[in-house]
Amino acid sequence: MVSAQALVQLKAFARQDGAILAAVWFVSMWCMFKWTETSWGPLLMLSTPFFITWRLQSFRNKALDGVISFRRAIAYSCYVFFYASLLFALGQYLYFAYLDKGAFLDTLTESVNLIKPLYKSQGISATDLDTALKAVKMMKPIDLVFTFMMNNLFIGAIVSPLIALIGKKSKRV
Repeated sequence: MVSAQALVQLKAFARQDGAILAAVWFVSMWCMFKWTETSWGPLLMLSTPFFITWRLQSFRNKALDGVISFRRAIAYSCYVFFYASLLFALGQYLYFAYLDKGAFLDTLTESVNLIKPLYKSQGISATDLDTALKAVKMMKPIDLVFTFMMNNLFIGAIVSPLIALIGKKSKRV
């Protein structure tokens, strides 16, 4: 059974690592918007499971004497995703509401226009792309942020068991 103190400790480490992960996501978003011709932004985003695994192992080794159960590891990973998603959502809202001035939608429109010829060459109608783009353009900043936050939490729920499986370590007998 997990004590209240152990849960407080787990949440404290998860909050710190969630803040660091949110910073990585901010840098990733900035790279995707400012350096569109490079792949640094997507690479930083894809590094998320590796980052959390590394931080889980650090938590396990520094705070738990090298032993963590699967259940505690999955809780840690889920909490990291939760805290990072909340902080990232707050930052995204501030960005979309006050700084973006339509740059995100312009980039999205440009991407859709680049994909349309590929769709047409495959014999697929591009009207679905236009419909989806129109729906995104109608969204308010809070709607966009909520959508991204839910995606982050969903991905976190899927990836957390894998991270926990890699990061768990039993007692040596």
